[in-house]
Amino acid sequence: MSKLSFSDFTAPQMIGESAAMATLRVQIAAAARTSAKVLILGETGVGKEIAARQLHDQSVHRMKPFVAVNCSGVPETLLESELFGHTRGSFTGAYRDKPGFIRQASGGTLFLDELGEMSLRMQGVLLRFTETGEVQPVGADTPTQHVKVRLITATNRDLREQIAAGTFREDLYYRLNVIQLHVPPLRERRDDVPLLIQHYLERAAATFDVAVPELTDDAAQLLIAYGWPGNIRELRNVAERLALRDARRPLTADDLPMELRGESAPKITAAPAPTPVTPAQDSRTPLHPPISRAADELWHRMANGEDFWTVVHKAYKARELARQDLASLIDRGLQETRGSYRALLKVFHLPSTDYKRFHAFLYQQRCNLPVAPYRRRVPRTPSVGSTTVRPPQELGSRVAG
Repeated sequence: MSKLSFSDFTAPQMIGESAAMATLRVQIAAAARTSAKVLILGETGVGKEIAARQLHDQSVHRMKPFVAVNCSGVPETLLESELFGHTRGSFTGAYRDKPGFIRQASGGTLFLDELGEMSLRMQGVLLRFTETGEVQPVGADTPTQHVKVRLITATNRDLREQIAAGTFREDLYYRLNVIQLHVPPLRERRDDVPLLIQHYLERAAATFDVAVPELTDDAAQLLIAYGWPGNIRELRNVAERLALRDARRPLTADDLPMELRGESAPKITAAPAPTPVTPAQDSRTPLHPPISRAADELWHRMANGEDFWTVVHKAYKARELARQDLASLIDRGLQETRGSYRALLKVFHLPSTDYKRFHAFLYQQRCNLPVAPYRRRVPRTPSVGSTTVRPPQELGSRVAG
């Protein structure tokens, strides 16, 4: 869904004292002195909207609305109506005139997040608005208003790669890329991790009415050393999980989520013989229930050549696919690749450059399944004529491990 918010004249805090954050603050202050269009780049979860709000809060537009729209959260058929509004009777369900987000942001700032997910048709509509400032609601014969807004856009995609692939308009890129800001990922400013953890632990404790957790030195060092593929969004979620434990004692490294311990300090236990991990031993590994009809259809579409973003991600964002179904699809793919996420990109028809984005998405949705069970599984000799992606009916009878 789209997200509409009006500035309360206090932008969210940008936490961090690292050199990278100091540089970003200087760049934001310089951009705020102009009304030029700004393109904010950065991985998912780094805080691109916070940077946009800071920019708005320091600009001459700060007393006007700040309107944020997540372009990937609005179905393609509705995005034009959400941005430009519509007239009564223009389509089924249009019972009244609607002004649209652009007119609601008049005089202020319009922030378009996930710009790289916008279709080529909508890119053309947005390009015309950036050139003329004209707003033509859906169902209107002519433009009804000229609107002046400060336009800030953001994306975690490589727009130059999309231009080369023909999925993003080059003319729109140059129109929006007047001032470019880059929000660094958390792994490039590890010195800020302790400040961020403390901030989000305190905020989570206040939200859940529990004591602020304390961390031992070994736990703090693991948090600093961790790669944080989901960046600040992942860090915030980890802080909430730690606060909800309400342990009433200092938290050690063993109290941290498994993915943090697994990457930075794997826990090794001695045993006479290794016992394969079964789905029941790990809460993130699906129990292989019968795949839903919706997930089954998506699986076959990918088997026929469609890619993960178009098929699965789009359905998940539209809430047509449950998290359990998403995890089941990832599980079935990992069975094919014997636990290799990089090989999974090929199974899902994704370029290797999408690895970080794909992995970050799985982390956010808690579908980053541990790979050990799949690597321990004895590979089965493929049957004659088998394809890279086996039919879901066949995979449903196999249990990883």
